[in-house]
Amino acid sequence: MLDTVEALSPVKELVANVAAGFEHARAMPKSVYTSEEFAKLEVDKIFAKQWFCAGRSTSLAKSGDYLTLNLAGEPIMVIRGQDGILRAQSNVCLHRMSTLLEGKGNKTSIVCPYHGWTYKTDGCLRAAPAMKQNKDFNVAAYRLPQLRCEEWLGWIMVSLNPDAPPVAEQFQDVATMIADYDMENYVEAFSEEFVWGTNWKVLAENFMESYHLPVCHAGTIGGLSKLDEMICPPGEAHFNYHTILKEPSFKIGNAHPSNTQLSGDRRRMTYLLALYPSLLITLTPGYFWYLSLHPLGPAQVQVRFGGGMSRDFLNDADTDEHFKKLKALLDEVNVEDKSCTERVYRGLCSTHATPGHLSHLERPNFDFATWLARELSA
Repeated sequence: MLDTVEALSPVKELVANVAAGFEHARAMPKSVYTSEEFAKLEVDKIFAKQWFCAGRSTSLAKSGDYLTLNLAGEPIMVIRGQDGILRAQSNVCLHRMSTLLEGKGNKTSIVCPYHGWTYKTDGCLRAAPAMKQNKDFNVAAYRLPQLRCEEWLGWIMVSLNPDAPPVAEQFQDVATMIADYDMENYVEAFSEEFVWGTNWKVLAENFMESYHLPVCHAGTIGGLSKLDEMICPPGEAHFNYHTILKEPSFKIGNAHPSNTQLSGDRRRMTYLLALYPSLLITLTPGYFWYLSLHPLGPAQVQVRFGGGMSRDFLNDADTDEHFKKLKALLDEVNVEDKSCTERVYRGLCSTHATPGHLSHLERPNFDFATWLARELSA
């Protein structure tokens, strides 16, 4: 019989951690953040199997608009075809296997930077120079591998798993819960990418609880939310959430005067949605912002970050000012979150690090840990 929890594997340690139930819950064991074994398992069993958010579909509105990403080690492009269809496909040339596109932009065709093989936006090979003497070569036989890609409430969702349930089915309860917010029509004003020196789960958990707002964000949004107004219900099968109420004085965090869909407290209610594994959305009646996280080993996380405004505010004469203020605020919030989450990871690596008991305001963290334990022990 094992005498210490340290003798368990990281997965078994996590399973034992959540088995105690929320009334006795502690933070996740440090091994689930620092273990190379655990990090590889997450990529293989979660990120290679689940839906991953590549951004907002309005960012790829025109034919030829594209973005690139790496998902569980696979280079992927998402591109709006000349036929208007949004596709996710391999970003690897079918000749000598160079990656094709970098970053984001617009292309009428996809030209390999190595030998000039040229693909249509639907992934079919259009031309390849100096190939006529190869008797087996047939241009019509080449098409970039196609991957799962769905648009859901304005989000671009991709998956390497051909058997993943449809996004709308998996997150049906989310859509129902926030239907009156009209999230599908929120317009992205900015998006960017960066890497932070922390584990992806530390950043995910930081988003999932607002317990830290008064302290970590004392200089920005800490005073706009009250701990006694935060509601943290039990999580659902594929997501968790909590809500907070914004102060009426915070104009862009409240419903626009012209908004007739929201009433009562919902006119100032913010939803903090965590869609597993790593799409994190702050949805207010006036604006939204999001993080889409992908691990880069135990100690780094790739972050896709974006945000914008609800359709109501777009009609205001001072829309540009709204965007400017929102972006400035979120940049300050990110500076604070970066400091807090990187500090947590440094602490996790200490031999003296011990997971403490969770507050009732950290219920989403426990539900996230329970989901991880279930997915990784299956």
